[in-house]
Amino acid sequence: MRTLLLAAAASLATFGPALAACPSAEAVQGLARSILANTPAPPLTGMTSLADGQCAQDQLVPLMVPHLGQPVGYKVGLTNAAAQQRFGVAHPVVGTIFQRTIALRSGGEVPARFGAVPNVEADLLVRVRDDSINQARTPIEVLRAIDLVIPFIEMPDLALSAGMDGPNLLAINVGARLGVVGEPIPAQATDEFAARLGTMTVTLSSDQREIARAPGTALLGHPLNVIPWLAQDLASRGQRMQAGQYISLGGFSPAVAAEAGRTYTVRYEGLLSEPINVSVRTH
Repeated sequence: MRTLLLAAAASLATFGPALAACPSAEAVQGLARSILANTPAPPLTGMTSLADGQCAQDQLVPLMVPHLGQPVGYKVGLTNAAAQQRFGVAHPVVGTIFQRTIALRSGGEVPARFGAVPNVEADLLVRVRDDSINQARTPIEVLRAIDLVIPFIEMPDLALSAGMDGPNLLAINVGARLGVVGEPIPAQATDEFAARLGTMTVTLSSDQREIARAPGTALLGHPLNVIPWLAQDLASRGQRMQAGQYISLGGFSPAVAAEAGRTYTVRYEGLLSEPINVSVRTH
């Protein structure tokens, strides 16, 4: 855990306001219009640091609220090594999730073209029980501070026509758009439950084939290690997790392009006595 927090501290340095070259309001408004029209947008130019991308995100999120609903929590992206390598960032990044991100229940349907660059990803949500989550540093401490673990298919919108990098990933709010939630699982603050979260196997499949398979350890060595990292990142910006918020812990494997006419299923094996599924149909 000490290594994770040191990595967090290193990443926080990139958010220093003195280095930010914030994109203009006009540029971010243009990005928002493209996202809401489901049209791939060109990348924002002139950004040289993650601080620039965060500045753009801070402008974008309020523009999304009238269309996606109020913020309900946070999305932590790039929580596995493959995703970090893909975007050229050596640590996670954070976005805001909205009411519509968690509105669809398992078995529901969405248009395949729900976004400008629509994707599907195997994920996992937790719900915050109380304020102690901001001081939690171990999986057991995190489990004491959450009340639900929720199967989750994230349906991110990567939004850009080309040129995706770390600053632009932050600028597009880490792609937060829609999602599909399964049956909530009460959190158990036990060593056994914590161990099962780490050793479970998570698969993403379509009705045609298995797409990806990963262990629970794919997310920073343990899914609940994401929470201390997030707490440190938010603290650097004067923010805290609050009771009732949802936290998307990140993709267990890389996002894949959504295709029309498919049923996507995420399966968690080894977390409970029987496998758990969450699914969505695209049309």
